[in-house]
Order: sequence, then C-alpha cells, then structure tokens
Amino acid sequence: MTETLFLTSSEVDDLADPADYVAAVRDAYRQVGEGAPAEPRTKLLNREPPGMLTTYAALLPETGAMGGYTYSAGFGAGDAWFMTPLFDAESGEPLALLDGASMNPFKTGAAGAVAVDALARDDATELAVIGSGAQARGQVATTATVREFEAVRVFSPTRENRQAFAADFGDRLAADVTAVESASAALAGADVVITATTASDPVIADADVEPGTHVTAMGQYHPEKNELPPELVTRATYVPDLRARATQDAGSYLAAVEAGLIEAGEGIAADLGAVVAGDHPGRASDDAVTVFDSGGTGVETVAAAHMLYERASEKGRGQTIDFAPASEALTGE
Repeated sequence: MTETLFLTSSEVDDLADPADYVAAVRDAYRQVGEGAPAEPRTKLLNREPPGMLTTYAALLPETGAMGGYTYSAGFGAGDAWFMTPLFDAESGEPLALLDGASMNPFKTGAAGAVAVDALARDDATELAVIGSGAQARGQVATTATVREFEAVRVFSPTRENRQAFAADFGDRLAADVTAVESASAALAGADVVITATTASDPVIADADVEPGTHVTAMGQYHPEKNELPPELVTRATYVPDLRARATQDAGSYLAAVEAGLIEAGEGIAADLGAVVAGDHPGRASDDAVTVFDSGGTGVETVAAAHMLYERASEKGRGQTIDFAPASEALTGE
C-alpha cells in the first residue's frame, strides 16, 4: 500500500497567489519546450443526457510529477466535476488526488499570463477583457502579475456582471478598471486583449485589433467555439498551448482553415513551450500582432497541482487514502 494525499478545493484554495501559479506554469512550459511530453485533451461526448468527459495529461520530469485532469460536465446534474490525479515522475506512485475546481481559473490564467509575458510588448499598459466570469477573473488576476497595467476595460453582455467585475478588480489592481458598453470600446487602444467566453462566434472584430496587440483567447477548446475572427488568426503570429491541439479542437484556427485562409497545419508559429524555452522568438516586432490560443492542457494542471500538493503537505492539510500497487491488487482472484 502507498499513502496518497486527498485534497479538497477548500484545502488548497488559499495556498498560492496568482504569481505563484505563473512561476510554476512558466517552468512547466519550459520543460515541454525542451521535450517533456504532453498531450491534448481527449473528449468524449454523451448524447442523452448531454454531457462531456474530458482528460488530458503531462509529464514534467524536473518538477518530478505527472498527471492531469479528468473532468465531467453536463449529464443529469448539469454541473462539472474536476479530478486531478498526481503521480511521482520517478517512482510512478500516486502522490495526491485533488479536487481541481478551485485552482482551475488560476492555473489556466497562469498559462495566459506566461503567454502575455512571452509575447506581449514590454511596454503594454492597457488591457481589454471580453468576458466577466470565473475564467476571465483568473486571467486578469494572473496577467496583472506580468505587466503593470494602467487601464483595464471589461465588456460582457450582462451589464451587472461587467460592472461587478470592474468594481472588484478596481479594488484589487493599481489600475483604472472600467466596464464598457461594447467589445470595440474595450479594445480601443488596448495593448493586450483577453477573451474568456463561451461564445461560438467571434467576440471581437479583426479591425479593432491594432498593430502591436497581443491577444489571449481561452474560450475556444471545441471545433465549433470560435472567439476570434479567422482574419485575425491568419495575420497574427499564432501560438497555441500545444501545436497538436490546434488542428484538433482550436475553434478559431479551424475556422480559418475552413474559410480557406490557411491550410490545416500551416500558420502555426510555434507552441508556447518553444517560445518559453527560447527556441522561437515569439514576437517579431513592436508592430506584430500575436495570438495565444489557450484551450487547457495537462501542463499547467500538473504544475499547479504539484505546487499545491507540496504546500498542503507542509501545512499538514488533507487526508491520506491507500492505493494498492498492481503487484498486490492485480491478482485475478
């Protein structure tokens, strides 16, 4: 038997600041850029009741951990459940099982922040946010640790939601945070744009993205979810989290292919790991437009989970559960 730590969301949700997530995730993408293995998601869809079961995984040898997410959404409960198994990358033994819900916006936000740090102009001071839900909050909380924004403008369709978002971050950030009436108003003068929506059609216009802008899109992890106009994808330096994911479920990239603007597999500058590891320059000039397509991977999941596991262990949190190794349990009796 081996003792494995079980951690609830409430036991880990105060263990790390946004900057901590960014540091862990940046190092993880560097490892992937240097050859550590990570695979895009596998998604299984159920027709009735409608639901989704998703898994993805990564192995981070320098971190000493491997694992990923298994989560379900929909079905009869109409809710989502996030389980994160974490294994030791040397022994293979299970280290922990985390309820991964509370860390989700921050580990995903950290991937976006790493991309902003790698791809946005150093002098970026204005941020546009399209969306005001949990994922948008995670993106802003983490991205604000890599650039000193002077102005943040948020738009989402429901006035009350965007105003609440602006009021919250206005208290948390040393920036002028305002809710605006349209996506176009949010993007006017923006150096960095974050889209974090559940939209199936583009939520920003290509003409509103000015030269020199960086765009992080994180709500398009389905072939039919497309937050960005195809013209933007094709004119930008396009960087997905994992190259293999672009042709699998990156909705905006696939929309550009379907529109005939690029051939499948073309127009991908590099994946994020290659940029972080220094194998690709990322931004070519101050006038270049860059896009980071963040659909979620095991890279940020394992990095964040291992960080939380170590901190929870130090504080004596969680409870242990026993797992029997296959040599004991795999008997066929």
